[in-house]
Amino acid sequence: MAVLSSVSSLIPFSCVSNGAKRLTSKASLSSRTSGFNLSSRWHSTRNAPRLYLSRAVTNYSGTTEISENETAPRTYTWPDNKRPRVCILGGGFGGLYTALRLESLVWPDDKKPQVVLVDQSERFVFKPMLYELLSGEVDVWEIAPRFSDLLTNTGIQFLRDRVKTLLPCDNLGVNGSESSVTGGTVLLESGFKIEYDWLVLALGAESKLDVVPGAMELAFPFYTLEDAIRVNEKLSKLERKNFKDGSAIKVAVVGCGYAGVELAATISERLQDRGIVQSINVSKDILTSAPNGNREAAMKVLMSRKVQLLLGYLVQSIKRASDSEEDEGYLLELQPAERGLESQIIEADIVLWTVGAKPLLTKLEPSGSNVLPLNARGQAETDETLRVKGHPRIFALGDSSSLRDPNGKLLPTTAQVAFQEADFTGWNIWAAINNRPLLPFRFQNLGEMMTLGRYDAAISPSFIEGLTLEGPIGHAARKLAYLIRLPTDEHRFKVGISWFAKSAVDSIALLQSNLTKVLSGS
Repeated sequence: MAVLSSVSSLIPFSCVSNGAKRLTSKASLSSRTSGFNLSSRWHSTRNAPRLYLSRAVTNYSGTTEISENETAPRTYTWPDNKRPRVCILGGGFGGLYTALRLESLVWPDDKKPQVVLVDQSERFVFKPMLYELLSGEVDVWEIAPRFSDLLTNTGIQFLRDRVKTLLPCDNLGVNGSESSVTGGTVLLESGFKIEYDWLVLALGAESKLDVVPGAMELAFPFYTLEDAIRVNEKLSKLERKNFKDGSAIKVAVVGCGYAGVELAATISERLQDRGIVQSINVSKDILTSAPNGNREAAMKVLMSRKVQLLLGYLVQSIKRASDSEEDEGYLLELQPAERGLESQIIEADIVLWTVGAKPLLTKLEPSGSNVLPLNARGQAETDETLRVKGHPRIFALGDSSSLRDPNGKLLPTTAQVAFQEADFTGWNIWAAINNRPLLPFRFQNLGEMMTLGRYDAAISPSFIEGLTLEGPIGHAARKLAYLIRLPTDEHRFKVGISWFAKSAVDSIALLQSNLTKVLSGS
């Protein structure tokens, strides 16, 4: 899910009364705002600024005071003062698909909401297919289209910015009491202030690298589009360097969940016998939560590509192989997590980190009664309708939500869950605006899919017990399923044509290769 890495903190805010003055607008943004970058600063997710608290406070007259060294926030002007205002923070599966769901619903003329989508990136990223960037199977535009392109024919406005502070005030009354004219306010890093009636939190998460010494500085996460591009550039650099002298490229993949296994399978296929891929996992097995069919298919592929599995180990530290920064080799100190194993140190030219993620809703300071309730992981506590507890005008989903299933178990923060939550969130906002009952969210597990290479994948659909589609059939089924899940009809059509053309070219090349072999043999 797209990341807003500059979320600061969620603090109480005295909401403006009906008779109070509002800040005058210093900027009016029309529906053509899509793609406009409100912030002149751009930071990578990895080097995002630390979270900080806004100094904006409200006095008894209802005007906003700004502390020293700060400028007054500019107010975002909604096109219509009468229609409901929905602000969606985060443009991943949860945020973008909620916006598109709201756009697709049938509304009374005076109740169709105005929707603004805020994300720090200019692109939506279809994260389950980031691995195909390393194999060269897809182009960036296919799995990471620009929001400005996706939202061209919609009424959804897009702002490229980062969230600084949330100032909710909907806890003053159920579904908005008469003492509050807005559900709250969002302050953006660029200085914009957005007043909203309904807020959707879909802020996403970022890789958790601060758990092992050296990981933050030396390891490569694989979580965002920028991460995938950096990994691909690093691999290309190593290929140019190492292939000249014939030395094998040593790749260490930390973690053997879906991300780690898909990375190991993709990179081992790319490097073939010119690389050594080692996968490290704390458990004695891979894909511990996956269906047996997917686990067996993955194990078969990893073994056939000679991926070395170091199971039952913890990474204790990551260090440079030498004091010279020009030497790009690394040393990983491994400690046994299981009995019967011994500590060891392995060498690697690149370390890929796939373990852990941290939500970007920050922990709250106990500074008031209307702070958002967060769990230990930093996710908002929601009820079964995806509304944040105590805040009837705020919905949370994806990595920002700590929704539990009927058995009390936290739902996984996967694209499949976020996609389904977006559908319910859109509907429940419609229901709330139209004074209809909200629907409780029920996750339907449709199965699990994973890529294992350029023409290989594994799919275990939930509706046919024990069935696993592997190899080229699984690969084709997975691509078709993801093609259907792409955001808009127009983008699906363009990508479908592109993939069909690529498949045709690959098929002709394969046929020519086979004919050449037959003719040369005769």
